[in-house]
Amino acid sequence: MEEAVADCVAALGAVTDRDWTGVRAGRLEWSCRETAAHIASDLIAYAGQIAGRAQDAYVPFEITLEGSEDGLDPADNAGALQVITTTGALLAAAVRTTPRAVRAFHPYPFRHANREGFAAMGVAEVLLHTHDIAEGMGIGYEPPAELASFVLTRIFPRVKPGPTPWRTLLWATGRGELPGREPVTAWRWSNNPVLRSERLTLEGVTPATAADLSLAGDGGHEWVGGAAADGTREGAGIMVKQYEEGVFHPEWGMYVLVRRDDDRAVGAMGFHGVPDGDGRVEIGYDLVVGARGHGYATEALRTLSRWALEQDGVRTVAAVVDQENVPSQKVVTRAGFTEVSRQEGQISYELRG
Repeated sequence: MEEAVADCVAALGAVTDRDWTGVRAGRLEWSCRETAAHIASDLIAYAGQIAGRAQDAYVPFEITLEGSEDGLDPADNAGALQVITTTGALLAAAVRTTPRAVRAFHPYPFRHANREGFAAMGVAEVLLHTHDIAEGMGIGYEPPAELASFVLTRIFPRVKPGPTPWRTLLWATGRGELPGREPVTAWRWSNNPVLRSERLTLEGVTPATAADLSLAGDGGHEWVGGAAADGTREGAGIMVKQYEEGVFHPEWGMYVLVRRDDDRAVGAMGFHGVPDGDGRVEIGYDLVVGARGHGYATEALRTLSRWALEQDGVRTVAAVVDQENVPSQKVVTRAGFTEVSRQEGQISYELRG
């Protein structure tokens, strides 16, 4: 967040002596001045959401860019950049001091975001609208590639990577073109989905989290036993490939199972892909050794399969278990699944809506 704001101020600081009010910001309907005010407004709004732990709506306040002591005159362009610097610092501080598990209201698509999601949205606002103002001013601007990548891998999970992260982000938000891809005329970013069971929070995995888990990282979680299980890492690797191929769907991906009483991850559960043409979707899971025997897998499986059957067009949730894996067979049967076939050392189960 701090790096994005510093890069914005460095780029736009060169044109503070020019008219921002009478110049349109790139392809937007706003002027450059209005766009600068919008950046500051979004940054402080996001800071307010996670600092205030807002759950049902935006915290009801707004800011104005005023320059004189009596508030009658607007801030000049340099003042506008100072406000962006300040609100960016406030958002960065809120992100830094907010516990990992906290989520606050954001309207779409799942009506909440965590600190990483708000950071990604804040960085996106800064990068994209700095581009808009720079385009209006007729100056060049390209942020560091890692900032654009941070945004893409957190809140644009369905966007297939392109030649560079910045060009891909511009294309994904209707601001540029990519060879072989249709122009984007409507878009929205997407924070990760989250479901709750009695004791667990099922946190949807982002492409960034999947990449870290697949490379033996912790994915931003503290794991019971110190590390994720091999099955989780294998599933994360599959998700990375889906993202690279442009077929990643966050709702139908993997969820990390986090114990709410201590915010420690106990395992993972997820779908092998989107539902097929018959409304069938397959589910898989694993737990770290130290978390087994407490009913976490059964609890999570009931929650995730019930959610799946509530989605339009989904008729069947399937699970395939090795015949030698008796504990996993007990998990699926306790969750309400029924055995439908046995072949080649595996048992197929189904739960129908």
